[in-house]
Amino acid sequence: MFSLYLECRQQERERLIAELWESGSTGITESDLPGEGCRLRAFFDGNCDAAALARAFAPWGARPEPVETHDWIAEARSKLEPMCVGARFFLAPEWRDDPTPAGRVRIVVNPGMAFGTGAHESTQLCLEAIEQMLRPAMTVLDVGAGSGILSAAAQLLGAGRVIACDIDRVAVELARQPLSFVGTADAIRGRCIDLVLANISPEAIVMLAPQLIRVLRAGGAAIVSGFELGEADAVQTALEQCGALAKSTLTKGNWCAIVASV
Repeated sequence: MFSLYLECRQQERERLIAELWESGSTGITESDLPGEGCRLRAFFDGNCDAAALARAFAPWGARPEPVETHDWIAEARSKLEPMCVGARFFLAPEWRDDPTPAGRVRIVVNPGMAFGTGAHESTQLCLEAIEQMLRPAMTVLDVGAGSGILSAAAQLLGAGRVIACDIDRVAVELARQPLSFVGTADAIRGRCIDLVLANISPEAIVMLAPQLIRVLRAGGAAIVSGFELGEADAVQTALEQCGALAKSTLTKGNWCAIVASV
């Protein structure tokens, strides 16, 4: 694969792009230059004649350059290492066979297209809070389940039933929980959940706060994260306006998690 760099006037841009497509380009990027100029980069596969294309587009300064092939999947995987989180968890990518340290439970992560590898501070905060709050046989609701890592953690620590939901169908499939659905907490009947988990955006937590608290049984708790320290007050206020009481705040770097109970 190679690419051609070209520079043209804005009024030539559309015609030149059309000619590049007709010449077999597989993709074109554009960027503006100072004044009325435009820079184009057109990509071609190895079957095209680089020298001939350079001659054809010579008036625009075309010069062929090789495009380095790169295995982005392999690079992403190489950056995702097994890790210990909290006192109980060992998070390992599904393609790693590192032994689980003694006294820890293994969570196999395969993030795919969803959030939740365990590397992010907000996920780690939620896992640490789950260790503190979960009791055997609890019914747990994971709102915005992402990759399902929090659901898996609750199940491994003895939850009686775990319900996972997300508005993204791909995330629901990745969560791999028997009780999972596309949607959110408003689909759950009131006062039937012992522990709510929500590692989502602060805006989503504020919006969903009435539903997150509505589903909790008396004595139940919500663990919410996905926001920074400067956003914690707004999240706490939203939960308290719905009748919850903030019991504790956990921090890691600039990220925050709140545990609230009813």
